[in-house]
Amino acid sequence: MTAPADLVLTGGPVFTADGARSTAGSVAVSGERISAVGHDEVRALIGPKTEVVDLAGRLLVPGFQDAHVHAVFGGIELGACDLTGTTDLAEYRRRIRGYAEANPDREWITGGGWSMESFPGGTPTRQLLDELVPDRPVFLVNRDHHGAWANTRALERAGLTAGTPDPADGRIEREPDGAPGGMLQEGAATLVSRHIPTTTPAERLAGLLRAQRLLHSLGITGWQDAILGEFNGQADPSDAYLAAATDGSLTARVNGALWWDRSRGAEQIPELVERRARLRAGRFRADSVKIMQDGIAENFTAAMISPYLDSCGCATANSGLSFVDPDALRDYVTALDALDFQVHFHALGDRAVREALDAVEAARTANGHRDTRHHLAHLQVVHPQDVPRFRALGAVANLQPLWAAHEPQMDELTIPFLGGDGAARQYPFADLLRAGATLAAGSDWPVSSPDPMQGIHTAVNRRGYGEDPAQVPAFLPEQRLDLGTALAAYTAGSAHVNHHHGTGTIQVGALADLAVLDRDPFAGPAEEIGATGVALTYVGGRRVWSAEGA
Repeated sequence: MTAPADLVLTGGPVFTADGARSTAGSVAVSGERISAVGHDEVRALIGPKTEVVDLAGRLLVPGFQDAHVHAVFGGIELGACDLTGTTDLAEYRRRIRGYAEANPDREWITGGGWSMESFPGGTPTRQLLDELVPDRPVFLVNRDHHGAWANTRALERAGLTAGTPDPADGRIEREPDGAPGGMLQEGAATLVSRHIPTTTPAERLAGLLRAQRLLHSLGITGWQDAILGEFNGQADPSDAYLAAATDGSLTARVNGALWWDRSRGAEQIPELVERRARLRAGRFRADSVKIMQDGIAENFTAAMISPYLDSCGCATANSGLSFVDPDALRDYVTALDALDFQVHFHALGDRAVREALDAVEAARTANGHRDTRHHLAHLQVVHPQDVPRFRALGAVANLQPLWAAHEPQMDELTIPFLGGDGAARQYPFADLLRAGATLAAGSDWPVSSPDPMQGIHTAVNRRGYGEDPAQVPAFLPEQRLDLGTALAAYTAGSAHVNHHHGTGTIQVGALADLAVLDRDPFAGPAEEIGATGVALTYVGGRRVWSAEGA
């Protein structure tokens, strides 16, 4: 006789995310793993001590996984001067002044989340911050974390003047006389951020646990942290993960991407090997290496095949930045692949995508096809000739779907300035799918919302949730994904790229990482997918989140 299950979820549809997209209505869990998937027959496993969850028509899905997120940084920002969730300049002013007044003992005012669209040309000024906080340095990263806004005190603390040269990987926005204007693009932000007192280990651990609560509430059971290392003046979050994994407070499954220092070369590889061996405990490991190959389109640092246009529509001499020399990149990736590292590329422009794929191809040629699951994140512009290379090389397309929509940052700061056919080649999700690429998905939080259902909504509709179809057109609608494919990218696809074996699908023997949605999004119109919330989240059969009344 089969022993009763510890947990049975029944009475609603089950999205299994398996290869056959099989359907079910009940799932049983024994210990950490799924012991039965089926229909009414699963109810025979209900015993006197079995926890029974009535799905009541709600959809059961594998736990979501985020293939590109900055959880500790995001959690720390939630406790700092938080400018997310609005683009209103008056609200920024209120929050900055309010945070400074509430924290009179802080030497620096830090935080971020502001949007470029809130300022003319995407460029805020130091004078505005001087008005709000005249007595202390202020440093606020923008929403995409590719730039920062600083006041005069911060610029002076860093010693920046009209004579300070731009770093190779960034740009200081300047006033007419050459003085720093307060906006620091890409690597220029580190000129100031390196003077900010670092967070303490306790603050980093608190940030991780704060982030974990939020991510579990969104049905997320695992993720890949896209930067383990010092970045833009923020301390390495690795110690927070190791501490939480060791004491058991890390309930999520996490794979970390070790930061590739683009100011150095292959001499750092032995250090990465040592860190990989040391950063392994409980549900945490660091088997990936993050290489940021380019910047972003809004500040013209994404590496493009065709040059950017100016405000008059004429070609400029600027086609963006390749942060790592493409020839050297091939050698680095080949060496990392031979050591069984996964490489996690930031590749946003079509030239960066091509350079990353060339590096993966060099590694495959030298080492054969290894189970390293290299992946390219962001993929804003992909040249059609490179689309089929993902499948051929076994490179995973790591999508951030929320960005594939009309918004001011897209319509005012990106589309008018992309040369060639770049504007028409953005976020080619459907093309990648048709070409046989493996799709994973993530949020890049705190750059954008970590809510998978918001990303799924945009992937399906190519517009944000709540936007009126009569007012906001779909963004390149031929690149839409269907709901099942988008869900699979956030579950099976991300589990694959994260090397979280035994997760991402609902099948017998899989780990019971599960999320109960508050409805069945398949049963409603596509325009309402984004209204879906999460009622319950389980990791290894243990409930880690329960919504009120769930």
